[in-house]
Amino acid sequence: MIQVDQKENIRRLYFIKRHSVRQIAKELGHSRKTIRKAISDASVPHYNQTAARPSLVMGPYMDIVKEWLETDKSRPSKQRHTAHRIYVRLTKELGFTGAERTVREHVAKLRPTITEMAIPLEFDPGTDAQCDWGEAQVRIAGKLTIAQVLCMKLSFSGRPFVMAFPTQRQEAFFEGQRRAFEWYEGVPGRVSYDNLTVAVHKVLRGRNREEQNAYIGFRSHYLFDSHFAMVATPREQGRVENLVGYMRRNYFVPVPEVESYEELNEKLLWRLLEDDSRLVPGKEITVKQAWETEKPKLRPLPRFPHRCCISRPVKASRLSLVNFDSNRYSVPVEYGFGRLTLHAYAWSIEIVCGDRIIATHERCYDRGKEITEVDHYLPLLLRRPGAFPYARPVRQWKMPPVYRDCYEALCSKHNGYGVREFLQVLALGRQFGKAAVESAMAQVLEENQVSSDRIRQLLNTNSGEITPTVWTGNLGQVKVVFPDLNQFDRLRDLATAGRPE
Repeated sequence: MIQVDQKENIRRLYFIKRHSVRQIAKELGHSRKTIRKAISDASVPHYNQTAARPSLVMGPYMDIVKEWLETDKSRPSKQRHTAHRIYVRLTKELGFTGAERTVREHVAKLRPTITEMAIPLEFDPGTDAQCDWGEAQVRIAGKLTIAQVLCMKLSFSGRPFVMAFPTQRQEAFFEGQRRAFEWYEGVPGRVSYDNLTVAVHKVLRGRNREEQNAYIGFRSHYLFDSHFAMVATPREQGRVENLVGYMRRNYFVPVPEVESYEELNEKLLWRLLEDDSRLVPGKEITVKQAWETEKPKLRPLPRFPHRCCISRPVKASRLSLVNFDSNRYSVPVEYGFGRLTLHAYAWSIEIVCGDRIIATHERCYDRGKEITEVDHYLPLLLRRPGAFPYARPVRQWKMPPVYRDCYEALCSKHNGYGVREFLQVLALGRQFGKAAVESAMAQVLEENQVSSDRIRQLLNTNSGEITPTVWTGNLGQVKVVFPDLNQFDRLRDLATAGRPE
């Protein structure tokens, strides 16, 4: 390829000295095609690469990057590797020493991207936040699951918050925002949403909305303003939309493997803390520093958090079960056929009678399941101990080791009466609490003196009550002294002697 000064010389020979193309080619040793190109274009010549050059830095890693991108084709479209995520993994996992720009250039060649133009916006501290749902794949207890992730982002500092749930229902929507406000240590003046059905009952003309009553109550509790995007305009939620994508690509790639949602959310919080050290785009401060500036401008949290649940009236059946969301939950048999109220939280079920909580369960999101507690059926089991081995709550009960050891010891010691003794021990939990009973069971097992009376004695002693001493020795060694009944005859004689004639 000729240089720009050579091109100038060719053009001078042709236009000023009037040499022919053939003559110039012969004088300068270039082809006629090259001469004609120089005559027709005076711009600086550019090199057009016709074949890819081998990369010394990226070359050893290209097959791995191609494999990751190929694997992404079977992943959700919004949960795939970005160039930045590939660079991070190469650096941490494989010791890559090149620049991120190098990775971006090679990934762009393998997978071109399309960008959308946007208007840059700027917000004052504490005034705005954006909130929306996202989805991501996660493996929980070995099962591949679609997690629903609530995402919120402060518009000034850009500090994000994410929390995973099994569902997008209203109670989870409220719970996620409550946790976000506690994470920010304050409430933004306004929260912007898409037209979520958990908040919007009906979309009216323009930005007018008929809101859900429960959402109005939640907003009233925290005293923030709401803003809903126009229909089919995701650009209005640009910050949180970016967070949803960032969350998928960085927090869920590769697909996390956890045992529970609790463990998953703990990991997400650690990732959020790590992101506090990132620089705010367009500013020379970190996300945490910007949030520290914004925090005094946020509205204070209310004294008590909002009760993030939905409530339903329920009635206990003959089996002491209440129905909710295609599942059945047990209540104490004392409340059978009673009219009760069920509060459904994102993670738990709470059943109340009046102002008294009578049962709590971990919430089940499957269908057709029974969630029971043995304690709820104890009064019936004490009257019918023969049903113990066949009772469904007992069979569903994952008996802790201390209970199992105590049960086996009582059955071995009392033969046919071991079940009754064990049920009496369980009944002590209602009076003294499960923790105290478990501690007493562990002590009697260590003493090798397992009995319901001994456990009751320990519980009464630990609670400060005075109880008669229980003999635990060998009764064959006890010498029984019988009273002298002749003393009653002597008392009779003395009474007769002192009687007047």
